[in-house]
Amino acid sequence: MSGIGLEVCVDDADGLAAAVEGGADRIELCAALSVGGLTPTAGLMALAGPPRVPVYVMIRPRPGDFVFGAGDLDMMRRDIDAVREAGLAGVVLGASLADGQLDAPMLRKLTGHAAGLGLTLHRAFDLVPDFKDAIELAVELGFERILTSGGARSAPQAIEKLAELVALAAGRLSIMPGSGVTLNTVDALLENLSVSEVHSSCSIREPAHDPRLVSMGFVAEDRRRTDVATVRAMKARLSR
Repeated sequence: MSGIGLEVCVDDADGLAAAVEGGADRIELCAALSVGGLTPTAGLMALAGPPRVPVYVMIRPRPGDFVFGAGDLDMMRRDIDAVREAGLAGVVLGASLADGQLDAPMLRKLTGHAAGLGLTLHRAFDLVPDFKDAIELAVELGFERILTSGGARSAPQAIEKLAELVALAAGRLSIMPGSGVTLNTVDALLENLSVSEVHSSCSIREPAHDPRLVSMGFVAEDRRRTDVATVRAMKARLSR
């Protein structure tokens, strides 16, 4: 990676191709980014490999909270197996207790099952009551990075908190700002934070092309689409 690394989150085949063509340093492969990202299909995982850039796969079996039971654990283990079979680089994990603390026993089971794959802790981290304790657990479990908005709705709203997290991490893992990171907001992050990578959808908004699909409830009135030009522009900004 030259400059600051760019991770682009995508949730379909076109987005995957756009992120690669635009020069993303890493891809977070998901389904349903509209609900924060879910585990992608085995077909999309297979399409992503063998990857031209590292691909980390979101392991989140359902929308909603991050409080997972035995059935969820079984699904997530099988999905981690699919990531390994597809030859992809890593997984994106998170699990919470009802009070927002990270679920350490669940995360130990998941990270143990993912041995040999890269590890990102996702934004379940943003719900924790004590960031220091959560960072220490992430370091203990071998996570390479934490994807976080600093506990706010978007990273640009929490620059001071993100700076505190970088200090707490002390170089033991990467604090990767994500959520609301756009060409309009990234400069403020870079000017105030000592980070090695950022996370962005690099997307543009498009209206639905067929009003019948909207009226039937199949699609929203508009959607976000990964845009090659935006990926290139973000990468250029980070490489300065």
